[in-house]
Parts: sequence; structure tokens; C-alpha cells
Amino acid sequence: MLLASTMMAQKLDITIDGVTHSATLADNAATRSLVERLRQAPVTVTLNSSGGFEIWGALGFSLPTSNEQITAQPGDIVLYNGSNICMFYGSNSWSYTRLGHIDGLTESELKTFLKAGQSGISVKLAVSTATGIAQIAASNEAPAVAYTLQGTVATADYKGIVVQNGKKIMR
Repeated sequence: MLLASTMMAQKLDITIDGVTHSATLADNAATRSLVERLRQAPVTVTLNSSGGFEIWGALGFSLPTSNEQITAQPGDIVLYNGSNICMFYGSNSWSYTRLGHIDGLTESELKTFLKAGQSGISVKLAVSTATGIAQIAASNEAPAVAYTLQGTVATADYKGIVVQNGKKIMR
């Protein structure tokens, strides 16, 4: 029998000038601390463009760091010096703590959304209300039943991706 886990992929909502996009958060001490803080209340920060590849600024509080030398790519969100958030519309190599990645935007769309080249950008950060199954657990208690990605039982003639015995299978 397959059971959907209660663990959900954590998302962050980023709102700039009334436009909201989501980001998938990394799983580390910094993001867990950020999510705990944002569950109390959304946070608004003022970010500025810098170097032609990012917007960044002070969060107003510190988060745990696990810095590593990385080359940040467009859409990446990182923590710098433990208390600054950076959102990339270009690329840069430095020692950062990964926070996440903005979902589904092209480099051009990121530049527009993140107000590339501007300063004094008001950015609201909030825990997203989006949900989804992040993990499937298998148990040998019942015959192998296949489930669709929506969590419903897949009939024998179902075509597409199913989860069976804890594995994704294409039918």
C-alpha cells in the first residue's frame, strides 16, 4: 500500500508591485528558520540592483548559514553574510547559503519581475499556500496499486505517470 507523506515541498511567495511568483525552497537550516519566521507574518524588504546580475538587501534579521562556493544562476535566491537576501537575474560566483529558486521564469522575465537596474524595490516574502506531494512511502501491506500524480487510483488502462511500490512508472 502506498501512502502520501504529509511532508510538502515548501514554497515561498515573492511579491513585487502586486505581482507574485513562487520559489521552491532548499531544505536547510536557513530556509527552515526563514519559514518559521514567515509563518508568524510576511516580511517586506527593500532590495537594490547591484553588479548587473542581482537584487539584494538586508532581511532585518539573521539566518543560520551553510555557505558554499557556488555560481548562482538566474532565478537563484541565496543568503549572503547571514542577513542579506540576494535574488539573481544574472550569474555570479561567491560563497552563499542556498535558499531556493524562483519557479518558471525565463531570464528576461526575471529581469522584469525583479526590476533589474532599479533601487528601492519593495519585496514581500510570505510562505506559499501551494501544496503538493513531496514524498511517497511504500509498505508491503497490500497488493501493488498504482496511483496517479493527483493521488487517485490509476485504472488498468490509465496512460501516463503513475506511482507504484514507491516508484514512478510511465505507462
